Amino acid sequence: MGEKVGPRAFTREDRQRYRDKVHRCLDVFAQMLEQSRFDFETPMPGMEGALHLIDADGRPALVNAEVLARIDDPAFVEELGQFNLEINVPPRGLTGDGAMRYETEVREQLNAADARAREVGAGMVMIGILPTLGSEHLTHESISSNPRYALLDEQMFLARGEDLQIDIRGGPESLDVFADSIAPEAACTSVQFHLQVSPDEFASTWNAAQCLAAVQVGLGANSPYFMGRELWRETRVAVFTQATDTRPAELKAQGVRPRVWFGERWITSVFDLFEENSTYFSALLPVLDDEDPAAVLAAGHTPSLHELRLHNGTVWRWNRPVYDVVDDRPHLRVENRVLPAGPTVVDVLANGALYFGALRALAEQERPVWSQMSFGAAEDNFTVASIHGIDAPVYWPGLGDVPVTELVLRRLLPLAHEGLASWGVDPAIRERLLGIIEGRCTSGRNGATWQVESVQAFEASGMDRQESLRRMTLEYVERMHSNEPVHSWDVL
Repeated sequence: MGEKVGPRAFTREDRQRYRDKVHRCLDVFAQMLEQSRFDFETPMPGMEGALHLIDADGRPALVNAEVLARIDDPAFVEELGQFNLEINVPPRGLTGDGAMRYETEVREQLNAADARAREVGAGMVMIGILPTLGSEHLTHESISSNPRYALLDEQMFLARGEDLQIDIRGGPESLDVFADSIAPEAACTSVQFHLQVSPDEFASTWNAAQCLAAVQVGLGANSPYFMGRELWRETRVAVFTQATDTRPAELKAQGVRPRVWFGERWITSVFDLFEENSTYFSALLPVLDDEDPAAVLAAGHTPSLHELRLHNGTVWRWNRPVYDVVDDRPHLRVENRVLPAGPTVVDVLANGALYFGALRALAEQERPVWSQMSFGAAEDNFTVASIHGIDAPVYWPGLGDVPVTELVLRRLLPLAHEGLASWGVDPAIRERLLGIIEGRCTSGRNGATWQVESVQAFEASGMDRQESLRRMTLEYVERMHSNEPVHSWDVL
């Protein structure tokens, strides 16, 4: 959804022409796969992450335009809410001390940007959902001024035909509210890991990522509160799914697929995912480009496949396929969208070490794990881990139903070490980052559990829920800046 789309009205003819163009792009994409047109040398991990802006009291600060003007760094861009920013970290290799340099550079960028934000009375926080967000912050007025957000809001509600419902049950508390804009989506901030892969390796990499999704969200959960309620340990999953849902109740009952989607089957080719997106989902933003993709390909150049990419950007898979072109050279990426932001930069890098390491090892296994479990089991794991976080039980072949922490300690940490060694990661860096994951497992503490324990301590001292959330947020920010891993944080 990084496309620069301005305000406009769409006709019925626009939608028909757009659908036809998406299918033409899909045909050209299939030809490119057959002709081995894709650039691939060394797999390059990349990262992007969203941030919340807060004021001195720990409440949302709707000042992203002012902060961006002060930062003046193209790595930082606006996000949906005026209390959001995003940082884009360019791809780099992990060999040697690459991960350590990654950590240093990200911290330096964030600290410099935070200093600029403070010039306008704001600060930055890496957290899945800002605990102090209230309904007053999730309105049309809080959406950033970029015209594409207003257009997306308009088109999603035209497709839905009624206000959206946020109905979250299954956790300690429940929530059932309605919203007349997509602003609740802005409550959700995440870290996205990107990995460039070859067409031949895409299916195994994506399947492995789907298997790992539950583990990632269980260990990395950092969003237990929304609108003052203690809901799921990773409430962001439920909020994001429902805040982008273009289906009224009747279409849900018919089994129409949601636009935030885990998927429904293991794949054999990247083509499967783009084909599903074009088959199952109608256009939200039917913006047409003048390019004739078949003519561009026939001339020996690389087509942008604009319509296919734009359509793909409005289907929010938790592991999304990405087609991109750099210097007239096309490539494919798996975009992993599972994890929340935070709690610290080193926690994010530890999450990345587990993901990239285990992903490589699983994708290269002779008898892959996805051949031993149903896709439905992987999806059920993801939902259970979103609700229960680090205490979740998950299914894994050869182990049955086990605590997610036991699965990591017994099976996935050794695989992650193996995978990172294949990446050429320095052994000391590997031990440090995966040691953080081990510490999280043995302590049973991640961002979500620390937040809940801290709020409970404040409430036990006599504070009400809102003040407890505010105080916890300020304490969280202080510890975030220490860059000490969350499992080592003291409870208030």
